[in-house]
Order: sequence, then structure tokens, then C-alpha cells
Amino acid sequence: MAGITSDVMAEAPTSRDARGGLLLAIAAAFSFGMSGGWARGLMDAGWSPGAAVLARVGVAALVLLVPTVLALRGRWRALRRHAGTVAAYGLLAVAATQFCYFQAVAVMDVGMALLIEYTAPVAVVLWLWVRRGERPSRRSVLGAAVAFVGLVLMLDVFGARVNLPGLAWALAAMVGAAAYFLLSERDDTGLPPIALAGSGLVLGALGLGAAGLVGLLPVAWNTHVVAYRFGTVPWPVPVLAMGVVATAIAYVLGIASTRRLGSRLAAFVALAEVVAALLFGWLMLGQLPDLLQAFGGVLVLGGVVLVKLGEPIPGAREPIAEPAVSG
Repeated sequence: MAGITSDVMAEAPTSRDARGGLLLAIAAAFSFGMSGGWARGLMDAGWSPGAAVLARVGVAALVLLVPTVLALRGRWRALRRHAGTVAAYGLLAVAATQFCYFQAVAVMDVGMALLIEYTAPVAVVLWLWVRRGERPSRRSVLGAAVAFVGLVLMLDVFGARVNLPGLAWALAAMVGAAAYFLLSERDDTGLPPIALAGSGLVLGALGLGAAGLVGLLPVAWNTHVVAYRFGTVPWPVPVLAMGVVATAIAYVLGIASTRRLGSRLAAFVALAEVVAALLFGWLMLGQLPDLLQAFGGVLVLGGVVLVKLGEPIPGAREPIAEPAVSG
């Protein structure tokens, strides 16, 4: 236990900002975690997943537009020079990931979809091994195996209750989240974190809007009231909750916490998003996993933790990374 604790806390801050950073990171995780619950209510009311994700990303892009422009003052050349990275971030890591997650949420429980997406660190380790020859440690391999067993139990494969379309969409969201981690680790762009996040959200909103206009992305919405476990609300309530609280504010809180804690410790705290998604799935939709699925979810989280512990610990050079991806 002492060895694991030392690994996790290797980059932990020693300043008095540490406590504030932990509170910000937990707040960010819970903000991100509520998005699936709000979105499922809209989709049950007749909204398409495309409309829900367009509303979420579009509102967040509008909220962060001014802070992004201010952060880019004097850095517009860097934005043009790294346009490819920004495009990949906005279209793949933001737009495609959120769309696939919402497609999964439409046909399976919110918490289960997010747990599958959060196997992304395992995919990152495998990608770095195959692409760059960075052989994973024994701890990472063990973590990947544990996460796989947990995934099998969580999906109740042997009970033949697997929703194949939902599984496929959740795995696609996992690929997008893995791309998010790989893109966010780059610190050679000269772009502040909020500038990368904001420009990515703007580009993602434009891409989703264009896909909707040409018919590639089905966008169906209405003005009906939206029903949740606690009652009904007008449709702007979940739209604003997703865009402002679960995306724009969540990103700002995540960036602030990452600057205080460092990317490694912040990524661990971000696992609280899965707990938040399960909690909001129960409070808002009445969704609860059975005992075997819950045990599988614990194994998935434990496996991801082992994978993260198996990563090399950064030395003096610690890039400021984006907050962990959300669902």
C-alpha cells in the first residue's frame, strides 16, 4: 500500500493549493458526470443523440468563446501552425467522442456507458506499445487484464444481456477518449489549455452543425417537457445544464484543478466522474447496476488505476494537461 500511495502522490503538490485543487477536481468530475443523465432525459423525450450532443457542445462553445479569444491574444500564429492538432481535438476528441457516448447512453445505462469509455487509458497503453514501442510495465498489463475481466462481468456477457449497438458506441467513445489523452499530452503547441479546449469546442460545434445541415447527423428535437425521476422540467433546463454546467464550467474547473495537482494526480481524481455518473443515473433516471455488474465496474476502475500506476512517473518536466474526458 505504501508503494502504491507513493506512486500516486509522486507529483502531488506540496503547496497550500493542494486542498483547493482536490476540491476543484472533484467538482469537475461531478459536473462532467451529470451530462449523461440530462441527455438521456432529452432523448427519452424525442431528441436524437445528434441534437443532444450539438446542444451540449454548442452551448459550451458559446460560453467559452470570449475566454478563448482572450487566451489566444498574441498566440493566433500558434493556432494556425497547429491547426491539424486543433482540428483532431475538436472533431475527434470532443465532437465524435461526445456523440458516440450519447448514442451509447440512448440504449444503455449511463454509468455502464461511461465505465466502458473510461477504459481509454488501457487503449492508450496498447497504442503506445504498438505505435511507439513503449512496452507497458507488468503493473499496466495486470491492470489491463483486470479491467477486461471487469468489463465482461459488467456487460453480463454470459447472461446474454449485451446491447451490441450500445457496446459498439461506447467502445467508439473509448477510442475518442484515448485520442483525447494522446492529444492533450502535447505541450509543444504554445496554446494555453483553455484556448485548446475552447477552440476545440468551437470547431466541434461547427463540425456537428455542418453534419446536421447536410443530413449526415440526424438532428431531431422538440419543445416538450422532459421527464426525470424527480419530475418534469422545460427543455431548456437540461440543455443549459449540459452545456454550461456539465461542459463549460466542468472544463474550467478541470483545467484549474490540473494546474494545482498536476496531470497524473488529477487523472486519478477524475475517476470520480464514473461514481458521479452512476449517482446521477440513479437520482435522475432510476438506473442501478445489479450486484455482478457493480462488481465488474469496481474491477474496471481498479484495472484503470493499475494501468495508470504502471505509467512512468514524470520527472521535473510536467506538462499542463487538459482535464480528463467526460462523458
